[in-house]
Amino acid sequence: MKINKTKKNIFIAATGQNVGKTTNSVGLFSKLIKNNVNAGFIKPVGQRYVKVNKIKIDEDSYLVNKVFNLEFELKDMNPIAVPRGFTEDYIENPNPEKILKEIIESYQRIQDSSDFVVIEGTGHAGVGSVFDSSNPVVAKALQSKVVLVTNGGIGNSIDQLILNKSLFDQAGVEILGVIINKVLEEKYDKIKRVIEVGLKHKGLKLLGVVPYKKSLESPHMGQLSHILKGEFISGKENKTNPIQNIIVGAMSVSHLLTIIKKDTLIITPGDREDIILAALSHGLTNIEEQINNVAGIVITGNICPTPEVLKIIQHSQIPIIICKYDTFNCASLVHDSKVKIQSNDKQKIELSRTLFDEYVDYDYIMENA
Repeated sequence: MKINKTKKNIFIAATGQNVGKTTNSVGLFSKLIKNNVNAGFIKPVGQRYVKVNKIKIDEDSYLVNKVFNLEFELKDMNPIAVPRGFTEDYIENPNPEKILKEIIESYQRIQDSSDFVVIEGTGHAGVGSVFDSSNPVVAKALQSKVVLVTNGGIGNSIDQLILNKSLFDQAGVEILGVIINKVLEEKYDKIKRVIEVGLKHKGLKLLGVVPYKKSLESPHMGQLSHILKGEFISGKENKTNPIQNIIVGAMSVSHLLTIIKKDTLIITPGDREDIILAALSHGLTNIEEQINNVAGIVITGNICPTPEVLKIIQHSQIPIIICKYDTFNCASLVHDSKVKIQSNDKQKIELSRTLFDEYVDYDYIMENA
C-alpha cells in the first residue's frame, strides 16, 4: 500500500494532552479552506469518541466534519477508535498489520479526494505504543512530516519537545517545526525570544508562539450542566453562553453588582434569593443593551428557590442550572474543568482560526510539508 506523495500532508502531534493540538489542527484546516485548498482531515487513532449512527468516531474528527461540512465517511476520518477493553484484547491477540492496514486504507480514501491532508495525532508521541501504532509509527506509515505542539514555557517545554522528538527520530520521521501554545500574555515576548534561540540550538524550527486564551478551554453553560450533572430550570436556549469569570455568591448584593464582568458565572445556593434576583436583574438589563455580562447562574445543593422566585427565573433568558453539589464542591469542579472544542462552539472555533492565522507560519508549513 503506497501513499501518493504528489499530494502533501502534515501530522500535528503534541507533547501531551490538553496542549492545543486540536486547536491548531482546526486553525490549520480553516486556513487551508480559506485559501481554497481542497483539504482532507484524518485522526488515525482516537481515544475519546462519540457514537454517530452506531459508529464510534473520535470527538475531533466529528468536530471537523461538522464544522466544515465535509463529505468524507466518518469511519475514514477516524479508522481506529479505542473503546474500553481495546488494549487488553490487543495484548492477548496482537495484530499490528491489521491496524496499520485500516489506517492506510482510510487515509488513501481521504487523500483521493484531497490535495492536502491534515493528520491529527493522539496524546503524546508514545501514545498507541501498547498496540504498536504510536504517533511516530503512524506518521511514518503515512509518510508525513510532523508539527509538534507543546505548552508555553522555556525549560520544561524544550525538555518535553526533545523527549517526544526522540521517538519520532527513532522512527525516522522528520520534525518540520514546533508550535509553542498557551503562552501567558505577560511572558509572551520573553518566551518567544528565548525559546527560538533554545530550539535553534536543538535543530528545531519555531513555527509559532500562540498566546493563552482562557476562553478556549473554559466550558459553556451546556457543558457545565454535564460536568455538574445538573439540569436547566431556565435559559436552555442560551446554553452556549461562554464562561470567562466565576463569582461565588457569598457577598452582599451591592458588592456583587460591582464585580460582575463579561461572561460571568454566578454560583450560589438556592436560598440566596437576593443574589439570584440581583443577578437576573443585572443580566436582563444588559441583555437589552446586548452585553452578555451574566453568562449564567448555578444554584447549588439542590435548594430550589421559592415558587415566587422560580416563576421569575423561568421567564428569564439567562441559563440557570440547579445541581446537587454544595457551593464549594461546585466551584471547585467548575474551576478545574477543561473542555474540548465542540461543533456548536462558534466563538471558540473562530478564535482558533484567528490565533493560527495570526501567530503560526502557515506559508512555511505549506512550502515544506
